[in-house]
Amino acid sequence: MEGLRIPILTDTSHSSEWVEPDEVARPVVAYGVASDEIGAFELDMHRHAKGQMLLVQRGALSIKVEGGLWIVPPRSAIWVPCNALHAIKVTGALEGYSAFIAPDVDARLPQACCTVSVTPLLRELLVRAAHLPLLYDEGGANSRMIAVLLDEIAAAKVEDLHLPMPTDARLRAMADLMMAVPSDRSTLESWAKRVGLSERTLVRLIRRETGMSFGRWRQQLGIILAVQWLADSSSIQQVAADLGYESAPSFVTMFRKTLGAPPGRYMAERHFARRL
Repeated sequence: MEGLRIPILTDTSHSSEWVEPDEVARPVVAYGVASDEIGAFELDMHRHAKGQMLLVQRGALSIKVEGGLWIVPPRSAIWVPCNALHAIKVTGALEGYSAFIAPDVDARLPQACCTVSVTPLLRELLVRAAHLPLLYDEGGANSRMIAVLLDEIAAAKVEDLHLPMPTDARLRAMADLMMAVPSDRSTLESWAKRVGLSERTLVRLIRRETGMSFGRWRQQLGIILAVQWLADSSSIQQVAADLGYESAPSFVTMFRKTLGAPPGRYMAERHFARRL
């Protein structure tokens, strides 16, 4: 689209359209984001002085921030506060929009990283902001539009697509193994033995470090991976098998109880919203 700044995520350093957002003398600067890569790639740990709202239109991405992992499916966005150290991983093609917001602009903006649902108005405001000149005129229609954008971001509904990550080395080793082979449905007793802990100690540590029980944490891991795989066009049957469920209906029941809709409808609503 004419006038839209679209840095290619894999090579922003060579994009003539990319200007470091922290260097732009405006409270909000927005970009379109795009990648047509076939494989996965990751932007290494980095930070911005401005906070970042990243909307996914097509595809899905995951973001690692100290203390957690977030998945962003279509029609959702993630808020990364200013100066938060984070890495971004993309699998396959991605389209979206990103707004960088100065930390002193609006005290209502979230203070912690979170995934939020995106209304049609918020999406259109991000698109409009990405078409503005970098140094847009202030004090008129552009500033009023930016003010409405901030209102919509502050009012966005938080989605439960966050996986708290433990810092204890033994728990991180367990988490890495579970993420590498999510179909492994070993018992709590078995996992405790594998990481050299008693069952009681494992239960206590994972509760202290994640705020969840062992079973709830493993279920949330399954939700995070399922959303990522479904956004990458995997079938419900394949996702259920890859997560170690004996049947697709049992996986669908878990998904519906956690996110409020069965996986087919959950993803269809996001693809439909993208076309509006």
